[in-house]
Amino acid sequence: MCPTTLTTDGGAPIADNQNSRTSGRIGPIAIDDVLLIEKLAHFNRENIPERRVHAKGAAAYGTFTVTNDISSFSSAALFSSIGKQTPIFTRFSSVIGSRGSADTVINPRGFSVKFYTEQGNWDIVGNNTPVFFIRDPIKFPDFIHSEKPDPQTNLPNAEYVWDFLSLSPESLHQVTILFSTRAIPDGFRHMHGFGSHTFSLLNNANTRTWVKWHFETQQGIKNLTTAEGMRLAGTDPDYATRDLFNAIDNGNFPKWTVRIQTMTEAQAAASVENPFDVTKIWRHAQFPLRDVGVIELNRNVQNYHAEVEQSAFCPANVVPGIGLSPDRMLQGRVFAYPDAQRYRIGTNYQQLPINAPLSPAQNYQRDGAMALSTNGGASLNYEPNSDVDAPKQDSRFVEPLLRQGGATARYNHRVDNDYYSHPRALFNLMTPAEKAVLFANLGGAMAGVSDAVVLRQLTNFAGVSAEYAQGVAAELGIPWP
Repeated sequence: MCPTTLTTDGGAPIADNQNSRTSGRIGPIAIDDVLLIEKLAHFNRENIPERRVHAKGAAAYGTFTVTNDISSFSSAALFSSIGKQTPIFTRFSSVIGSRGSADTVINPRGFSVKFYTEQGNWDIVGNNTPVFFIRDPIKFPDFIHSEKPDPQTNLPNAEYVWDFLSLSPESLHQVTILFSTRAIPDGFRHMHGFGSHTFSLLNNANTRTWVKWHFETQQGIKNLTTAEGMRLAGTDPDYATRDLFNAIDNGNFPKWTVRIQTMTEAQAAASVENPFDVTKIWRHAQFPLRDVGVIELNRNVQNYHAEVEQSAFCPANVVPGIGLSPDRMLQGRVFAYPDAQRYRIGTNYQQLPINAPLSPAQNYQRDGAMALSTNGGASLNYEPNSDVDAPKQDSRFVEPLLRQGGATARYNHRVDNDYYSHPRALFNLMTPAEKAVLFANLGGAMAGVSDAVVLRQLTNFAGVSAEYAQGVAAELGIPWP
C-alpha cells in the first residue's frame, strides 16, 4: 500500500471516498457502508457542546393550518381536514458560524419545522435554498471542513473553500444562489424555506407520491446588500434574532404559505434527470406548486437553552402518510442527525419537553443518561413478549415496496455531469443588476485564492455561461477570453 493511500480509522485502504454504496444507481444507501458511517459518526463528535453546523439559531412556536385538501396524496392525520391546526416549533439558523457569529453574513440559512402531530413528531429540516452543494453524504464532512476555520490558524480560509468547490462542480447551482442578491436575507421573516430533498407522501391506498416542500414567506422577500450585511455584523450581529423576537413580541406574527410539488413514481422512473438529486430542482412548469396550508409563528420561547439550544430536529422523524426517498443526502442525514443529537444532548434527547411528541412514545428503549420519564416503570423491556397489553408492531403502517434498487456498490454520483443546465437557467433569469451583485459577491469571496484554484472555478462558471466567468474574472482583475 502506498504511504499516501487514504485509509479508514482502522488503517484499511479506501478504494472510493467519493460515493456511498447504494442499491442500484439511484437506490437507497446501504447500512453496511462502513466508510460512510465512520465518517459521519466521527464528524458528529468533533465538537462539544454546540451543534457542528447550524450552531446559532433563533426559534418560535406557532401553528400549521390546512387550507387545501391533499388527502388524495397523504393519509397523515394532520392533513385530514381543511382548517385543522397542528402546533409547531420552527428554528432558523446560519450554517457555518459558531453560536457567537453574526446573523448577516453570506451563508445559507437553516429553516426547520417540527410538527407536533397526534401520530408523533414530523420534522422538516431544510434551508432557505431549494438545492445543496453536494449530492452524496460521504462528502459532507469534507465540505464542512473546507468551510470551517483553518485547522492551523483557526481563521477562515478562502483557498480551502474554493479548492473544494472548484473540484465539486455539482455545487454550481447552490453557489450561484448563495452569492446572488438573496445572499443575505433581511432577517428570518423575509426568506423562503425549502425541504430541499425529495420526500414522499402515502395515501389511504398506500400509493406513494414523491414530493418537495416549499415555505413561501408572506412578508415578502427582502435582502440586505453585502455592504449593509457587513455593517450590521459589526454593529448588530444578532440582527435577525432580534427582528424575529421583537416582531412576535409586538404581535406581528410572521406567516409562510406551505406548498408542494408532486411527482408520481411513474414520472420519476421516466425522468431523464435523477429526481432525487438535491443539487437540482424540479421544474415548476412540469411540476407546478399547489397550496397545502399556512404556518404562523405567534409565541416566543421562555428559555433559550431549554427550548432552542436543546431542540433537536431530525429528518428521520416522519409520521404515517409521510415518508422518505432514495435521495442520497437525505439518507445520510437520516442517520447523521439523530446520531448528532444523541451525542450533543444525550441518548434520551427526545424526552426533553421541547422534543417530546404530544402522542405517547411506547417502546422498549430504556436507561441512558437523563431518562426523564418513568423509564418504562415495571413494564417489560423486551419484545416479542406475552403481555397482550404491551406495545406491538402494526402492519397497517407498512410502506409500499420501494422499487429503486439493484446491485449494491459505490456508484459514481458524478456520472451525471450536467452541472450547468440548472445554474444556467437561474443565471439567465437574472437582471444585469442582479448579475453585477453576483459577480461582486463572488469576486470578494475569491479574493486572495491561488491562481490555479481561481482558474478552475472560472472554468466551472464558463460551463454555465461565458458571461458568468467573464464577470467574476473582471471583479478579480484577471483576463478571461
